[in-house]
Amino acid sequence: MIKDFSNDHALRVRSLVLGVLEEKGFAYDPLKDCDLEDIRASYLDKGGSFFIALVDDELAGTAGVRTAGPDTCEIRRIYVHRSMRGKGIGSALFRTALCYARTNYARALLKTDVSLQTATGMYLRHGFKIIKEQDGTLYLEKKLR
Repeated sequence: MIKDFSNDHALRVRSLVLGVLEEKGFAYDPLKDCDLEDIRASYLDKGGSFFIALVDDELAGTAGVRTAGPDTCEIRRIYVHRSMRGKGIGSALFRTALCYARTNYARALLKTDVSLQTATGMYLRHGFKIIKEQDGTLYLEKKLR
């Protein structure tokens, strides 16, 4: 079940995201990961949204949409717990975030590490185009209107 974020889930969201990052070989970065300190302030209070997926009341995954400029958002934090992968949860979270983005923005951006081929494939299948590759990061864009 996909739900809107509430502060009740803040610690579990942070733990899940940081756990997936660690699993993939990425260390906590105080600059890049500061949004996890206050998700409400980083996403919801700035016109964006944050979604969680629950399976039997356990946090299974996350997805965020953050305002990045006039009529532009960034889709972020598409993460699924290792034990829940392969069940369509990541895809459902991404589609939920993309639907929210289409309703509220004219353009969506996202970025991902070049090593995350499954994620990159999903983004490309949903019409995102790679606009730049730099230092192992892919930058993608999709016009929504």
